[in-house]
Amino acid sequence: MQLPIGSTGQATLAAKAATVTHMVDLLRRALTDASPQLVLRALPEPVAEMLLDVQAPARLGAHLRAVHDVACQLTTEARRRWPSWVFDVEAVHFGAAVHDIGKVIHPEELSGPGSAHEQAGWDLLIARGLPPELARFARTHASWQAPGVEAEDLLVGLADKIWKGHRIKDLEQAVLERITTVLGAPAWQVFLDLDDILARLSQDADTRLAYQSSYPALA
Repeated sequence: MQLPIGSTGQATLAAKAATVTHMVDLLRRALTDASPQLVLRALPEPVAEMLLDVQAPARLGAHLRAVHDVACQLTTEARRRWPSWVFDVEAVHFGAAVHDIGKVIHPEELSGPGSAHEQAGWDLLIARGLPPELARFARTHASWQAPGVEAEDLLVGLADKIWKGHRIKDLEQAVLERITTVLGAPAWQVFLDLDDILARLSQDADTRLAYQSSYPALA
């Protein structure tokens, strides 16, 4: 027999429903918000839909959108500077858009250190039917020194650092070596070009950080 819900229980359910609605609205705003100070590209539609479906924290949506935008700028510049360097541009964009999806499971890592989200993100994406070649970015975005890392993984990892102006010497060196090995170009010239790209992408880091921090970390 189903017991009737009292007024207190109804109020609790209503409050929970209102909270969920509010958090979803915040996430939608994070995925679409624009201002004169910061114009970000939209995430790929399948990724935006997935974030809404799993009720991701709004801060995660903002973070993924910021990193995705930087990845798009990074690949555009890479193609312009080194047109014969072949890599999968769409995979880089998608990888940047989903790299931290595991923080849906581990939201504490949105505001603190931790790597549990990496495997959790892989598991989530695989469970939702994504192929391993796309799900891998959940694990490889922080593993640029691991064997078998591809150019796409390096670029996603680089975007995930430079969006906040964080320069990682070892990561940038790995990208530099990948480009010079493939193209046979002088290392000094590639270094200057890469440094110029990253310096310019870093200029809006504070604005991007403020945008991300304006949204709550917990759903």
